[in-house]
Amino acid sequence: MRACRGQDVPHTPVWFMRQAGRSLPEYRKIRAGVGMLESCRRPDLVTEITLQPVRRHNVDAAVLFSDIVVPLEAAGVDLDIVAGTGPVIAEPIRTAAGLDRLRPITADDVSFVAESVRQLVGELGGTPLIGFAGAPFTLASYLIEGGPSRTYTRTKAMMYGEPELWHALLGRLAEITLTFLRTQIDAGVSAVQLFDSWAGALSEADYREFVLPHSARVLGSLAGAGVPRIHFGVGTGVLLGAIGEAGADVVGVDWRTPLDRATTLIGPERPVQGNLDPAVLFAPWEVVEREARRVLEQGRAAPGHVFNLGHGVLPDTNPDMLTRLVELVHTASAR
Repeated sequence: MRACRGQDVPHTPVWFMRQAGRSLPEYRKIRAGVGMLESCRRPDLVTEITLQPVRRHNVDAAVLFSDIVVPLEAAGVDLDIVAGTGPVIAEPIRTAAGLDRLRPITADDVSFVAESVRQLVGELGGTPLIGFAGAPFTLASYLIEGGPSRTYTRTKAMMYGEPELWHALLGRLAEITLTFLRTQIDAGVSAVQLFDSWAGALSEADYREFVLPHSARVLGSLAGAGVPRIHFGVGTGVLLGAIGEAGADVVGVDWRTPLDRATTLIGPERPVQGNLDPAVLFAPWEVVEREARRVLEQGRAAPGHVFNLGHGVLPDTNPDMLTRLVELVHTASAR
């Protein structure tokens, strides 16, 4: 939390996106025969899965085990998370009538998330718990496309061709996201991260016109919540200046942009998070160590640095490599 606020720290803190997940054998064991959405609804499973990487890797923060589509299901969307594919929407939203099916949510609709957070805060002691949600654009892309996409053709068709419907949809999603994050904050998370995973599909001009106002709505509404707000997207090098304007306290940077350059683009007043390439963890240890030290050095350009990967942990990653990386970050960055 001190690093997120640009304050002095004894060492650079580290956690990993998707640290609670498929790279851990204990995760695969506990999830055997249990669907992803069902896992997210069960506080006992959420608590255990969230704690697993904290125990194993000695990371400086836990991240809530959940999925960005959980609030969409709570809003009445018929969806499933298909193994090997990702979220699949039964009836994509492509018209005003479709938008009418997307209802607002209340804290009661996601009470299982609040219960999971409360359990975790009790178990974690002083270790921070990071909550998260998907940003309006990324959620909209799933809802419009019906699932993951490489081209975002239908998404952009609505964005360009029906801007009123587009902004109405993202406005609705911003409110759903706000409720989801406020529920986590009220239950006790220490920080929140807004994932705009697919924003890199946009030009800066389109991001500013069609996306930035809605992400800023979410982040700005949480300004008085008392927890650091992290904003992360993939392939967003050209967007970092605009993302820095969205209102987050910390900007996550993927592996494509060096952190010192990112700091120049974002603004020197904001801490950064990132950004080791997840694929580096498949290289020999001497390569991992070299690249990790490079990231630490570049991170010193910002007023605060939270070490992370430049995207999520890949499923086939050796967990021992992550444990070793945490130890290296702690020792190499000790003040």
